[in-house]
Amino acid sequence: MQEATVAAILGAGAWGTTLAQLLRSNGLEVRQWSRRSETTLAATLAEADLWIMAVSMAGLASVADQVAALQLGDRAIWVSATKGLADLGWRTPSQVLSDRFPLQPITVLSGPNLSKEISQGLPAATVIASRDRHAAAVVQQAFASDRLRVYTNRDPLGTELGGALKNVIAIAVGVCDGLCLGANARSALVTRALAEILRVGAYFGARTETFFGLSGLGDLLATCTSPLSRNYQVGFRLAQGESLAAALTAIAATAEGVSTARVLAQLASREGLELPIAACVAELLDNRISPTTAIERLMARDLKAELV
Repeated sequence: MQEATVAAILGAGAWGTTLAQLLRSNGLEVRQWSRRSETTLAATLAEADLWIMAVSMAGLASVADQVAALQLGDRAIWVSATKGLADLGWRTPSQVLSDRFPLQPITVLSGPNLSKEISQGLPAATVIASRDRHAAAVVQQAFASDRLRVYTNRDPLGTELGGALKNVIAIAVGVCDGLCLGANARSALVTRALAEILRVGAYFGARTETFFGLSGLGDLLATCTSPLSRNYQVGFRLAQGESLAAALTAIAATAEGVSTARVLAQLASREGLELPIAACVAELLDNRISPTTAIERLMARDLKAELV
């Protein structure tokens, strides 16, 4: 297997910077680009073995278009490290990339990976998902170390959905904790959220078992139980009476769950999917209901069997 020696990371936020740190510690040459970089996009990508997309979901399509316009060939392996859903067609990050780079192998990196913990050298595990076994193995080798255990799977769609949907649930759990509703309420919310995630996965055709792995349940637990989670912090701050704008300013970073919640609410409305948690989060973010009303609405839903 040919090993990667040069990696180009698009995005200089917390996650992109942490990925750069991991790769450099494994001996790779790492080039990092952002819109404020002095180095050009073309120079960053030239001759790199890995192209790592770590920009926000809102900027992904634009950056991908810029890369495609450069016509640099198809030898590099794409690594999607972005979590979210696009508004148009409910596309995942790797699907956006595959639309523009149909000849390049595309992999997805996702898991219970809080960037601050990883940057501190704390142990973690993640998943590299791809339908291309060779590409997954190359990326796995590039990132694996004694502090990061890297697994592979062949369900990039499910892997991405798990990483995107848990951000919405983290906002809801942040609200729950911000209102001091207790461990019972938090546990019930996370458990019912998993059922909601499985419904979305089934709709898109992802593998059910993926959502019980690192990129599903693992990422859900990490994001919903740590104050390091940006999405959790958004929910917590909303429950404390802050506006969404103030909460986002306070965390000074992108909280992908905000846009994803709105996409999911639109999906539920148009396709008839039962996604009550995502719908309540979307209404809360748009200031149509209060945090207390959101919780009351979830608790007042019609009685039903747990398993159907």
